[in-house]
Amino acid sequence: MSSVFPVSVNRRSFARIAAGAVVAGVTATAGRTFASTQDDILRDYVPDSQDPAVLARRISGLRTRRWQEEFDDISKDAILCDLNDRVLHYWGSDGFYRIYPTSVPLNGELTRRGRTTITLKRPAPEWRPTENMLERTPGLPSYVGPGPDNPLGVRALNLGFPGAYRIHGTNDIRKIGRQSSNGCVGLFNEHIVEVYDRAQVGTPVLLV
Repeated sequence: MSSVFPVSVNRRSFARIAAGAVVAGVTATAGRTFASTQDDILRDYVPDSQDPAVLARRISGLRTRRWQEEFDDISKDAILCDLNDRVLHYWGSDGFYRIYPTSVPLNGELTRRGRTTITLKRPAPEWRPTENMLERTPGLPSYVGPGPDNPLGVRALNLGFPGAYRIHGTNDIRKIGRQSSNGCVGLFNEHIVEVYDRAQVGTPVLLV
């Protein structure tokens, strides 16, 4: 399987393309062939201002998993968010399997682990900061409507945990691969669209 990216690849988008190519296990072309290993990606596509060791930590969770080790059944598909490796594993009942790089919570206090399900699919999410978020960052806007500036990106999947826990997109690709969220799991917008289109209300989710 191969994917073709536009010939023009700017420095801002290198992490999205490089991480996507490695994690999805594909060979991508952007006027050249992407290297097939993480080390080659780091050597060839790291910006001058980015420490390769930092990027290595951000896209380090590349090991595959077997769904049978985590779920009894995937008739409604299944999602595992590995908060240590900072990746999301998606298994489809039709044999689909993909690993996506993610953002994870800023600290242990904001981290929720355990089993839940998708309880709501939001195709054009609105965003309002929680009281705790406003306490930590008083300058946050009180509301952001759907669109490119929305912190939840272009899609959001609400989880069944009490509180505002979601899997969603992002308006800031620098957050992916980092401890940067207020409790949610964030994906690149093109990745959350793929996850959103496949997932359904009731899809089991495990955060570890």
